Amino acid sequence: MSRFHSHINTAKKIIETYKGEPPLAAFLKNFFAAEKKYGGKDRKNISSLCYSYYRLGKAVLNLSSEDRMLTGLFLAEEKPNDILAAIKPEWNELIANDLSKKLEAVPSIKVGEIFPFTHEVSAGVDPVSFAQSFLNKPKLFIRIRPGKKALVVKKLNDAGVAFEEVNETCIAFTNATRLEDILLLHKEYVVQDLNSQNAGAFIEMATVVKNPGTRVWDCCAASGGKSIMAADLIPELHLTVSDVRRSIIHNLEQRFKDAAIKNYNSFVTDLTAPPASIPNAPFDLVICDAPCSGSGTWSRTPEQLFFFTKDKINHYADLQKRIALNAVKQVKKGGHFLYITCSVFKKENEDIVEALLNQSSLQLVKQELLAGYDKRADSMFAALFKAG
Repeated sequence: MSRFHSHINTAKKIIETYKGEPPLAAFLKNFFAAEKKYGGKDRKNISSLCYSYYRLGKAVLNLSSEDRMLTGLFLAEEKPNDILAAIKPEWNELIANDLSKKLEAVPSIKVGEIFPFTHEVSAGVDPVSFAQSFLNKPKLFIRIRPGKKALVVKKLNDAGVAFEEVNETCIAFTNATRLEDILLLHKEYVVQDLNSQNAGAFIEMATVVKNPGTRVWDCCAASGGKSIMAADLIPELHLTVSDVRRSIIHNLEQRFKDAAIKNYNSFVTDLTAPPASIPNAPFDLVICDAPCSGSGTWSRTPEQLFFFTKDKINHYADLQKRIALNAVKQVKKGGHFLYITCSVFKKENEDIVEALLNQSSLQLVKQELLAGYDKRADSMFAALFKAG
């Protein structure tokens, strides 16, 4: 038991030090790189305790850090746990029960308090179900590259890895599954959440006639997931990618190399101000996967919920509006503009749609909240427009 108390004490020190930046995963990686005395099992337990602390969001802030860790661990885990077996054996006996029964064992936890921003969410979001999703570990989703399905399935079966075929191109795993030594990243698959993949339907809707040379600009490309998907969906496209961060573009270019994407242009630009010029404009399709609160992904990064304040919603909404209104000017007449966020907040979603309709010549084709909280996936919002 002393070993587990040592893990709890180390997790306490991390939580006291951590202030929300960088992402917790990066912070923990740096911590363990400096503290080499911890073995693999130690690192796993300490990390799990830290994430468990933040999974309770804004609820029971009066609990001690140790009680928050153990409570979060009990609610989020689904199999017997060594730490709980040693410290809270009565909870460990209940750990395989469904979440509603486990919540009965900890009546101090009010699910509605985990996520207190219920009046800010988009239409269609069930606030209680969304809050409850923080107590479920999300799945790992991958998208299979074209022509690689049979090979990927064979490799997974040969390695004895448990998986779920969600659809023809999407496979789901438990979140801790390691694929690096089994599959070739970017060549055979990309790590891409279920609803990020579902956004591909909007890309296909915008490019019903897939003419060779279709011009696509991914204007907030980040890691390039949407760009690779567009390249897989549209044969012989002319791809242009940009981001405000040069380091991101550098990483993206390496990822494109691994993914065998060669016919593209990349550049750095800040779209919060009107750009001087955009190479290859105007475009048949502009994809604007806008920087956002990331609230639809917080079950993966619960620390973001813990440190989030309501005023940040307006900050992101203002940023998104400026970026989208500048980017939309590069869509050719009859072309399409696809606005995407991984947010559940109305001000980042429907309100931006309204601003685009009021302040541009765009016509709305379709908008949809892609709810993932009931599937252990991310929640996203997508709106497709046609330029008049």
